[in-house]
Amino acid sequence: MGAKQSELKRAFAEDGAHKTHVGGQALIEGVMMRGKYNWAAAVREPSGAVYVEEHELASGRARHAWLYWPIVRGCRAFVESLVLGYKALEVAALHAFGDEESQAEKNDVDVARAAAGNASAASCEVDAAAETASSPDASADENASSGFGKKEMAFSMALGLALGVVLFIVAPALIANLLVGEYDEHTLAWNIVDGLVRVAVFVFYIWLIGRMEDIKRMFGYHGAEHKTIHCFEHGLPLTPDNARAFPRLHVRCGTAFLIMVMLIAIMVYTVTPLNALIAAWGVPDGPAKLALVIAARILLMPLIAGISYEITVKWAGSHPENPLVKVILWPGMQMQKLTTREPDDGQIECAIAAMQKVLERERAQAQAAEA
Repeated sequence: MGAKQSELKRAFAEDGAHKTHVGGQALIEGVMMRGKYNWAAAVREPSGAVYVEEHELASGRARHAWLYWPIVRGCRAFVESLVLGYKALEVAALHAFGDEESQAEKNDVDVARAAAGNASAASCEVDAAAETASSPDASADENASSGFGKKEMAFSMALGLALGVVLFIVAPALIANLLVGEYDEHTLAWNIVDGLVRVAVFVFYIWLIGRMEDIKRMFGYHGAEHKTIHCFEHGLPLTPDNARAFPRLHVRCGTAFLIMVMLIAIMVYTVTPLNALIAAWGVPDGPAKLALVIAARILLMPLIAGISYEITVKWAGSHPENPLVKVILWPGMQMQKLTTREPDDGQIECAIAAMQKVLERERAQAQAAEA
């Protein structure tokens, strides 16, 4: 066993991986994988069986070609990943717990999931497959009997987004204003402090939720997802033994994307001529000026996300062995040490089950195209 794993690790170090579009996300006791034509969630049930559910992906390129332009496509892919991630989490919540679980316990899981919604992107691959097919099929089951329907889903998403704005935009701005002074008086220093505080808050947030037992399990599934994708990219049979030998870190991970967003934000905020607006509008010092700075940060987030997508997914994802890529993505790769854990064989089996369902559909589509 040891000799085989050493051989696989040596192959990983020496051979470049095949470029692939498959991405995924860790779930409650499971893994979601996403391909060009479908996405699949594999969840470990209390009985020990692996439940697998598959849903279609419908391309919107023909109707909305502008959504696939550079920069714009990154914003679209990020939003769609969040929406799809919530759908997959709902599937997992329905099957990860047995009938003997009390309704109160299920409600606790729903609340925890809503609170952790802001971190869901950190465990989700920013998927290059969004270039060809991306929109979740509207005909997917709503599972109204689950007690977590459209209203609850919308509320949890809104809560997660609000928490994200407060933690990663409002709080850093308040701290920067307190430490540095007014924005237009020390713009460069203000943006640097704001960015560093944002990264520190993010690291602390991930570390804090990572101490919860349920989140530790999810981080193990996150590692299983990465190992399975590595195994597929290197052309090896999808088995726990093969996947186990690969690293639990991956260049296309959403964690790396989020860290890149925070770094790009510092540069974008610094070059934005906000001081000219402050002077032209005569914005007074104090709350009014701070509110304008916060509003500008929120409005610029789509641009920042789009630039980050082009760097981490379109460029770095296509050139993972490039030395410059390794330098630029090093902070995000280090963060993955917090958002992933070494998985057990059962977790890897779930990741493989989801991956196989995606690959089956892609093989079938390829055969149909050849016919």
